Amino acid sequence: MMAKQGWKLIFWVLVLAGSTSILRADSPSQPMTVHPGALGRWVNPFLGTGGIAWVCGHDFPGAALPFSMVRLSPDTGSSTHGKAINTSGYFYRSHRMLGFSHTRLCGTGATDGGNFLVVPHPGPVNGEKRQRSFASFSHDREVAFPGYYAVSFPKLGILAELTTTPRVGVHRYVFSKDIEPHILIHVTNTLGNGTSKEGAVRVLEGAPEIEGSTRTFGTFASRHGGTMVYFAARFNRAFSTFGTWSGKSFKLRRAAATGDDVGVDVSFEKSDSPQAVELKLAISYVSLENARANLEAEAADDDFDAVLAKAKQTWEKALSLIRVEGGTDRQKTIFYTALYHTLLMPTRFSDVGGEYPGFDGQIHQAKGFEYFTDMSLWDTFRTVHPLYMLIAPREQRDMVVSLVTMARQGGHLPRWPAADGYTNSMFGTPADIVIAGSYLKGIRDFDAEFAYRSMRDMALGPLETGSRVSGREGSEAYNRLHYCPAELMDGAVSKTLEFAYADSAIARLAAALNHSQDAAMFAGRAQYYKNLWNPETQYFQPRDSQGVFTTPFDPLLLTYFDFGGKRTNDYVEGSALQWRWAVPFDSQGLVSLFRGPEYFVSELETFFARSQPKVGALPNAYYWHGNQPDLHAAYLFNAANRPDLTQKWVRWILDHKYGDQANGLDGNDDGGTLSAWYVFSSLGMYPIAGTEKYELGSPLWKRAEIRLGTKTLEIVADHFAPDHIYVQKVWLNGVAIDRTWLKHDEIAQGGVLRFEMGAAPAAR
Repeated sequence: MMAKQGWKLIFWVLVLAGSTSILRADSPSQPMTVHPGALGRWVNPFLGTGGIAWVCGHDFPGAALPFSMVRLSPDTGSSTHGKAINTSGYFYRSHRMLGFSHTRLCGTGATDGGNFLVVPHPGPVNGEKRQRSFASFSHDREVAFPGYYAVSFPKLGILAELTTTPRVGVHRYVFSKDIEPHILIHVTNTLGNGTSKEGAVRVLEGAPEIEGSTRTFGTFASRHGGTMVYFAARFNRAFSTFGTWSGKSFKLRRAAATGDDVGVDVSFEKSDSPQAVELKLAISYVSLENARANLEAEAADDDFDAVLAKAKQTWEKALSLIRVEGGTDRQKTIFYTALYHTLLMPTRFSDVGGEYPGFDGQIHQAKGFEYFTDMSLWDTFRTVHPLYMLIAPREQRDMVVSLVTMARQGGHLPRWPAADGYTNSMFGTPADIVIAGSYLKGIRDFDAEFAYRSMRDMALGPLETGSRVSGREGSEAYNRLHYCPAELMDGAVSKTLEFAYADSAIARLAAALNHSQDAAMFAGRAQYYKNLWNPETQYFQPRDSQGVFTTPFDPLLLTYFDFGGKRTNDYVEGSALQWRWAVPFDSQGLVSLFRGPEYFVSELETFFARSQPKVGALPNAYYWHGNQPDLHAAYLFNAANRPDLTQKWVRWILDHKYGDQANGLDGNDDGGTLSAWYVFSSLGMYPIAGTEKYELGSPLWKRAEIRLGTKTLEIVADHFAPDHIYVQKVWLNGVAIDRTWLKHDEIAQGGVLRFEMGAAPAAR
């Protein structure tokens, strides 16, 4: 994206050139006066929306606030695929617009949301067109920055602008003169192949307002019976007429409709000059009354421009949590876009009054915290939540309280909570690692004893009959044999490694809570990963319940290309080579399994050297940055006393596996997981989740400031230069550091972390 403050004016002059009516100086909307903030100008919301289908970032360019309930964004489609392939609803390679919907997940492999699709249209719309994309569009006519999205449709004479509050999507549609403006709201719309049922819509008599609801079923919502969503919408002008539809039945002046395919079409009088129609649409997962309360509390008194101004201020404050100096414009764009992406999800799920639907099917009141959901924990435990522990401890505390609340109401800690239910997506018990890490880093205002008992019960199992939680699948055999036997379950190797990781975090939490015997027990269990190490092959290899390593064994075969899983059934989303490094919690123990440190270093270097060199490429069996189990792998060189290679390969990843365009991510962002990796690694450190430890790498910036509440951690790179990637010395608050890691309590109170950089590795 262009870095100068005047880029927006230039953009809109170019975008709207050739359009007749919309360019009128007396237009009620003046998009050319809308500018991003000082930090928002570095964010490219289109980054991560394109690339190779299903291997792309699955991000979206629309308007959202940090952790907001509403994520208002364009939904795209194509003649070949119908709705967008991208799970967030917008795929950069698509050039057909379906409309603008209010809910979605961020960067995940799951397609949920798309609720309450708003479609502007010039004139009446027949039934057939209601089911199709309403217009083609060009990326040259789009613009987006944090809290704002706009696109123009010159052939239709429409300019669409979006902004938002936490729970209210705010739209402005500017129609050219002599057009009869129509606004459609598809109440039962969903993204992708999702469905909706029990739809209802009602036009309120005597007011330009509409309300409605539906039960939506997507990838995750369908796993727990669907999720009810409600809306209350208010326009800034009276309707000239309206109509509602249910299925193929459309009737003018019918104020209400119900069914599995329902919506409303409202129209406004023509004008001999361009006119702006503003719409505020608030949502709630509790009730129509709560949706209206959200609207009144957050947006009743503000017009579009006022809401946008607040959204920009919110994002400027959020992005200022970390400030960087030095580096290129491209690097700044990647960094601030990454920081932006890390703050989009989880989802604030409680209404302004604190009500939310719980995992027990009841409505509850959040007291003393905000209730969050949509946590891609198997991904985000690695990088995202550790970032929150530094820069957003209040929100992280509320997320931990939310997880504990889910366990109280639903029976167990979740693995991937979405909306108001368990999804059981992925495997392991990553909530253990998130909660333990939070406690160890000083976030303790939650019921840690209850959380610990929940972890302990799940680990020692088995689950009760009929549990809605899949928990640790195969835990009975794991607890008996001290590894997951291949013939008794899928993903046996991956599960063994993930169970050991969770047990290591539980051990640390138990010790912090003074459960010394349990701490020793779980520390011992954390070593079970070694039971799958085959010293002959030098890999973690599946073995059966009799202890025999299974064959044939092909460490380079990817699960994605082993159709039917005949030879890779024991690994999840990756090759045996990629899972070879999946022990970040005991890096010294991992190194000790190899024939020697030199062999370990050689094998790990080969792992990186043979990976795909370009961002967004299809993966091979070697290092793939879009693959969670080895995200930490570059930092393992530290454990083998080769920090120079950690510095080399971290910089290589920063330079080669991130971009500043639509295809700028190397895989699914997974709730900001890849983005948080960039944030941390560019600062010169990387968290080992579930511990207090940060591995040191190679800072990308001449200077950075991290706001830690009222404290500030300053990171300085002396002798800064683009080719000075190697760390010569490190000081913390003036004291030399003779190790390759720091503990959280060493930086939690702020101070100065100083690196001396050079063009060659430091002498060892």
